[in-house]
Amino acid sequence: MRVSLIALESWYEARRRFQHRVEPALCCTSAIMTAVTTTILVLTTVTLLSTGKKFRWCTLSDLEQRKCAELSKVLLNVLPPATINSFARVSCIRAHDTYDCIEKIRMNKADAVSLDAGVVYSAVKLFGLTMAAKEVYAEGACIFAVAVARQGTLNIQKLKGTRSCHNGARWTSGWNIPLGFLLARNDLIWDEDQPLSHVISDYFNASCIPGIGVTTPQLCSLCQGQKSFIREKNHFCESSGDEPFYASEGAFRCLKSGIADVAFLDHLTIMNVTESEHEEYELLCPDGSTAHLNAYGNCNLGHGPGRAVVTRDNFQKITKKFLTLIQNLFGKKGKERARFELFTSAPFSGKNLLFHDATQHLQVVEEEAELSHVLGLDYVALLQGLGHEGSSLSNSLVRWCCISNAELRKCEEWALNVKSDPLVCVQADSMINCIELIKNNGADAVTLDATHAYFAKKCALVPVAAECYGLECTKPRREERKEWLTPLTALPPIYTVALTKKNAKHINIHNLEGRRSCHSHVYSPGGWLLLSQYTVRALENESLSCNISSAYQDYFWKSCMPGANGNLCKVCIGQKDMEGDKGLARCAANHDERYYGNMGALRCLLGDPSGRNFGDVAFLEHHNLLQNIEYLDSSGWGAGNASSDFELLCPDGLRAAVEDWKTCNLGPVPSNIVVTRSVTVSKINSFLQHSQEPSPGSTFQLFQSQQYGESDLLFKDATHYLVPTRQLDYEAILGASFFQLAASVFNCTHADILDLCRQDTCTYTAPH
Repeated sequence: MRVSLIALESWYEARRRFQHRVEPALCCTSAIMTAVTTTILVLTTVTLLSTGKKFRWCTLSDLEQRKCAELSKVLLNVLPPATINSFARVSCIRAHDTYDCIEKIRMNKADAVSLDAGVVYSAVKLFGLTMAAKEVYAEGACIFAVAVARQGTLNIQKLKGTRSCHNGARWTSGWNIPLGFLLARNDLIWDEDQPLSHVISDYFNASCIPGIGVTTPQLCSLCQGQKSFIREKNHFCESSGDEPFYASEGAFRCLKSGIADVAFLDHLTIMNVTESEHEEYELLCPDGSTAHLNAYGNCNLGHGPGRAVVTRDNFQKITKKFLTLIQNLFGKKGKERARFELFTSAPFSGKNLLFHDATQHLQVVEEEAELSHVLGLDYVALLQGLGHEGSSLSNSLVRWCCISNAELRKCEEWALNVKSDPLVCVQADSMINCIELIKNNGADAVTLDATHAYFAKKCALVPVAAECYGLECTKPRREERKEWLTPLTALPPIYTVALTKKNAKHINIHNLEGRRSCHSHVYSPGGWLLLSQYTVRALENESLSCNISSAYQDYFWKSCMPGANGNLCKVCIGQKDMEGDKGLARCAANHDERYYGNMGALRCLLGDPSGRNFGDVAFLEHHNLLQNIEYLDSSGWGAGNASSDFELLCPDGLRAAVEDWKTCNLGPVPSNIVVTRSVTVSKINSFLQHSQEPSPGSTFQLFQSQQYGESDLLFKDATHYLVPTRQLDYEAILGASFFQLAASVFNCTHADILDLCRQDTCTYTAPH
């Protein structure tokens, strides 16, 4: 039966006015448009469901079944009578547990359900379902994962051997984020040859993790659901409302019952706790401290996406139309909210039924949206690392990111000599590209300078190890001063120096403006970040942009700053092709540009072998400077040049010999850092330890590069060994002053990688 749009609109408006005893004299334009929009949605849904087939919602408890039945009844009452025959009511399909729901939807026995994001990922990747919408809360689309304990009983560093309650197996706040957190700190050691559930079983003394399965009974030992050999009657440790300790409310109930020491759940559950519960329980913070329950924004183990609605791929459009319809009728601003509240469960004596009670609105997923962009790149990479797609070849490999052909050659030799997990060398075109690859699970690890390590932090990568330079790091001193080297802030730094030719007497640190400059690369800690304090940030000129990348363009006449653009690339020379023509990879942010890095900046100062394309000053690091001068002399690039032909520019305007870098430098820069994703910290740490062990009969040296025609490939050549970062964060490793400098610069200096990493799936999106 076709219904006239005008007649339906008139009926709906008249009925609404009658119900509310309101007869306005005038109706504003927005009200008319809202009514028309709602009517169109109703008609569209009517058309899509005109076959008479019911929209079947999957429920996980008797209370959900009651709320679903009421939704069906009220929806039937508020729709126009003429549509009743063509718009079939909602049918409520009771499932045994979450995976029974997924199976019912997959087999066309149900149509949709709202699930935790971790389970949604499995539903999409392993069972072929698709996302239709995600829940959005007052603070955004994500939840904080928190660890809760009784006051004064525990801290996050003493979890091993405790009794734990989790909201669900593979759930965001009860499994994925806490395990990623423990793996990142090396508190949890996971040999990927064994199931992760077995590692957890060994870590905790006893647990309740609903949905974990029967292979690790210790992880169900605290659960209290009914036991039965008949599946339909067995609710013990199942992911359904019939297990008392299921979901975040259940995990908190488990803790309050007194049988557990800690509960892992989402912050939404503790937002409305009683005053007595506030006094009795507290949050466990990552730094070992504790905090009040309402401090979850600062004291949490991480954040990830909240719940989402899944359906079959061929039913996605219908599901989205249906969700939009019921939200417009019964949502927070719904026209029929007085009759039924979609995001309220109290009338049915439960919590979070069908949807989370904290939901503000449902955000419909765009057509063809990538799952990783809906759930978040970091979160998807975490799930892949935790084995949510099953075991794969990549789980047994270490994929190291290389930024040039020279690094690739060295990496391949490393792979042939390492006695550990197989090493695969992944090629990128810059350190920033490596960060992107690791974030997207296309690579596992890379060594970054301090500025790029700052980017890595913003991209949610974590530190694994830091390079150690200088005499303090040689083997005798390491053994002698082992305790002194434990805090990474005690690691000896590398100094940035400004180098010029001795015969260029007119150049000093105060008259560099308008000159030709050589830099190891854009964003380098010394030749870009620290240098700004002596050049573009030192000038008291309001016309200069606080964007130092832009300011450098105006400050220097021309430069080679690999990875930059404009006149900052004019001195660069790139590579030669097979015919000997120059220009390949010109100004590339890698060793394929011959003027890249510390060796490259020195080449730039000397000029190419023909004597052209040279700079007046080079900004590089002091380490291996003398060796690099000797190497360029012996290789023919800078024949006839010795260290005595160069001088350093000092901050006071004077000059000094090359060897006087300790007293004549632009400042120290922190060590390079190896970074990875949180879930692979343990694997990368173990791999690096094995890589530093001497291999009998092998001549390969991890911290030497000149045999490949460059310097500082994969690691700095000045490195003596790699120090595990353990549980220190980036600010502690890089030092507060450097970290603050980077933060102040990037407040107004644009970097594309920061734009990528600021794309937060948790940002609040207002309903349309």
